[in-house]
Amino acid sequence: MPTLLLSSTQFVRILRTTLQGMLVVVLQWLVLNRLRLWGAYPDAVLLFVAYLGLTYGRRVGLLGGFLSGFLLDALLDSWGLHALVKSLVGFLIGLFALEEPEAFRPTLGQAFLGGLVLALVHNGLFVALLALAAGTRTAFMLEALWLGGALYTAFLSLLVALVRRD
Repeated sequence: MPTLLLSSTQFVRILRTTLQGMLVVVLQWLVLNRLRLWGAYPDAVLLFVAYLGLTYGRRVGLLGGFLSGFLLDALLDSWGLHALVKSLVGFLIGLFALEEPEAFRPTLGQAFLGGLVLALVHNGLFVALLALAAGTRTAFMLEALWLGGALYTAFLSLLVALVRRD
């Protein structure tokens, strides 16, 4: 029978990751959502969910995507959209979990391209659900929210890769 007790290092890692996630959500809400260029904004929460999925696997990616998406939905009053899309993306990226995540240091090109593809998938799902919920389809949704947001998020992933370089 499996035990549910956590070691102190596991507890500290879970607590640290949870606090980091909450910090990223607050940073997204207070800062990044206000850095709009033609309606597009970067999505740091998406990058954090991708980190969780790549580092810890699909279950943690799914759970982290749901919890961070739920917090974003509560703060931005868009109930359900962020939680659903970020859960799905966290699960999907978790299917490609790394065996040794500590040793993974992407090149700048890999960081940009990975962030771009990830954001194109995420923003495409988000825009499709938003269009269904709102009952509208406009060029703004396609250009700013999908393509512009994906480029902005890819640029943010490039900045994160630059900061993480040793």
